[in-house]
Amino acid sequence: MNRNSDPFIGMHKTELDTPALLIDLDKMEANIDTMANYFSTVNADLRPHVKTHKTPIISHKQIAAGAIGVTCAKLGEAEAVIHAGIRDVLIANQIVGPHKIARLINLAKHSEIMVAVDNSHNVQAISDAAAAKGATVRMLIEVNIGMDRCGVEPGKPALELAEQIRRNPNLIFEGLMGYEGHTVAKPDRAERDTATREAMQRLVDAKHYLEKQGVEVAIMSGGGTGTFNITGSIPEMTEVQAGSYVFMDSTYRNVEGVGDQFDCSLSVLATVVSRPSADRMIVDTGLKVLAKEFGVPQPVSLDGVEMTGLSEEHGKLLVSDENFSLKPGDKLEILPSHCCTTVNLHDKYYGIRNGIVESVWDIAARGRSQ
Repeated sequence: MNRNSDPFIGMHKTELDTPALLIDLDKMEANIDTMANYFSTVNADLRPHVKTHKTPIISHKQIAAGAIGVTCAKLGEAEAVIHAGIRDVLIANQIVGPHKIARLINLAKHSEIMVAVDNSHNVQAISDAAAAKGATVRMLIEVNIGMDRCGVEPGKPALELAEQIRRNPNLIFEGLMGYEGHTVAKPDRAERDTATREAMQRLVDAKHYLEKQGVEVAIMSGGGTGTFNITGSIPEMTEVQAGSYVFMDSTYRNVEGVGDQFDCSLSVLATVVSRPSADRMIVDTGLKVLAKEFGVPQPVSLDGVEMTGLSEEHGKLLVSDENFSLKPGDKLEILPSHCCTTVNLHDKYYGIRNGIVESVWDIAARGRSQ
């Protein structure tokens, strides 16, 4: 389908059929500029995460503003952005198994792909596949810095893996990666700052340990939206993988030092389908279009109205204002509590400027979980 001929382009956003995923383009572009401006003042560069928006045109906007490349969570995301012309791509996860490794090597023939590793068998499997196809793969060793998810421990385990990578001619050891995911959403700035610096010190210590053994660590990668100006200020860090800042959500909006710098640009347009009583209103946005693992999403700028629950196709709202006048057929916007997982429930965005639909973008990496 040619999206340029979408019948909604040029119409007011309230004319859209619902549920519809909206981007306020002015707010999104301001968020991109705000983050780019910060990284123009520090040693680290920005490598924004694709997993938030999953859409190449937004990645191109971020790169045009100064980002050095992108971060992906999945091979499918990397394929989508590389096919759209982006070359410097980090997959910040382990790529394991013959089929996925074959896809990774194919991408390496068309890009400067970089991948996270934390296991010697996986390193060897990627090396063998790269050698068989005459490809080169860049690698970051993921270090466990306190989230206790993936990653080797700092010190000797990281050194041994780095030495293995360096022995393989089809691999390039680029440096280290660590994700402080257990600190990024702490609302209090001081508490988040302390926890983040403690976590990132483990990565810094790993760098210094490797360098004392004669191993150069060119790249130090980590960070997220909640820690962009903490991790980004650490002199040893060379890049930050923030992603959610481009859209924000009700969770990050409440993170001190972040929510006051970026505006919420993403919303889901809903239609009131029932008003069974004065204090209850039902909309057509349920679990299939709104994620709720970080809490129940809430209406945008509607005093006296609270969303209290979601079922598959319905959202239930409590109306405490007797004078609230919305009725079946009327529309309202819902602010997601988690932008990343909400985006993955939709096929396209409606880009809105001054209330008018300016563009319709396919979410190219939507559902690309493999």
